[in-house]
Amino acid sequence: MANHNVSRTMSTQHPDNVHAPFFSDNSELAGEDEIKEVFYTFSHIHSREQLWDCEGKEVDNFVVKKLLNKYEPYFTRHKLGKDVFLTLRVPNPSIEKSEAKILLETLESIPRNFDAAKLFYNEDIAPIFEIALPMTTDYRELARIAEYYKRHVVGKQHHQLGKDMTIAEWIGKFQPETLRIIPLIETKETILNPDRIVEGYLKEEKVEDYQRVWLARSDPALNYGNLATVLMLKVSFQKLQELQERMSVDILPILGCGSAPFRGNFKPTNVKNCVQGYPSVYTFTLQSAFKYDYNIKDITSAVKFLNDSKPSKPVDVDEEKCISIIEKLTKEYQRQVKLIGKLVNDMSPYVPSRRKRKLHIGLFGYSRSIGELKLPRAITFCAALYSYGLPPEILGLNALNENDVDYIKDIYANLTSIILDDFERRDYRQLSENIARAGFVRGFLG
Repeated sequence: MANHNVSRTMSTQHPDNVHAPFFSDNSELAGEDEIKEVFYTFSHIHSREQLWDCEGKEVDNFVVKKLLNKYEPYFTRHKLGKDVFLTLRVPNPSIEKSEAKILLETLESIPRNFDAAKLFYNEDIAPIFEIALPMTTDYRELARIAEYYKRHVVGKQHHQLGKDMTIAEWIGKFQPETLRIIPLIETKETILNPDRIVEGYLKEEKVEDYQRVWLARSDPALNYGNLATVLMLKVSFQKLQELQERMSVDILPILGCGSAPFRGNFKPTNVKNCVQGYPSVYTFTLQSAFKYDYNIKDITSAVKFLNDSKPSKPVDVDEEKCISIIEKLTKEYQRQVKLIGKLVNDMSPYVPSRRKRKLHIGLFGYSRSIGELKLPRAITFCAALYSYGLPPEILGLNALNENDVDYIKDIYANLTSIILDDFERRDYRQLSENIARAGFVRGFLG
């Protein structure tokens, strides 16, 4: 694999933190505080990449200009787009119809941000050149964005105004000429078959150097269960490795883990285990709890470890066996979630908000595999069940037999410390079995 200039960590705006950051006077981050957060990510935590959400909130399309003006000394030494990176997450028009036009506004802002950086650095550096598309299910969703940008954002500069001038001659060139599009893959079908999306896009856009692929962790856990999601990811990383070898294009996976065990157990005190469990992941997400709920020395030490580490090949798995276990776990998890849905929704209003906006629409809202049950986002779901003393990572584990457990230990030894210890304790195993009985809910509400 070539030495691509891609960050090993990506700070995100997921609102899963308990403690508010020191630079904010409000427990809910918004507006200028999120600008401060970008600077804090780069300068204090030393992550080289920040995700900027352009969905579910009023989008600040002047983020680059504000960063360069407010923190001029830092960005003079650390060039935005070369040393540190800002990656946009945009709405998916196929899913988020009410937010669809925000995508076009965001694409139009990219050349303007380029101009701001060029004025600051006096050279051609694209401060934003990469965007992530959530809930990607088809490579054509990515190709449409790439084509729209090339044809209607950058391409319009060649249009003639009257007989004497092009748009580019009138208001200047539009750069960068192309964008990198990252699929964010979140459903069981697409996680188990990421190659179908990625290969189509590689061929369509004739990508020859590298392609980043973002695999979700929280929303799949909410939909299919914690352990089922881990196994799905194992299969997915193996398929992406096979695609890399087949296409001779470096595939750089991103894994969107949170700090809660149900959401990935990716916290400053557990990064080494996570890297061992997902050795082929190129970029790990640093969500808000990672950044604000731990000692700063542990945080910076963890980020340094990640920055210095190198990805390797994924763990070899038996795809057929994994899928068989996934199906069992998912069926039992979804059955149990129906029984405790009211508990979760009763507790959810008491979980405090941490960002003055919502994240993109959760997959659960579109899932029909669990009937008409509506649940909050994964962060709130976890907070509600942990508050009750019911760790959501044990849901559905009673579907496993001893052979299943032995195989899972073989391919992911770290699960012993996260899940299987709980499964093997008689109290949690009995609890998981009790959840399968409707009477448990009445007793729990007791």
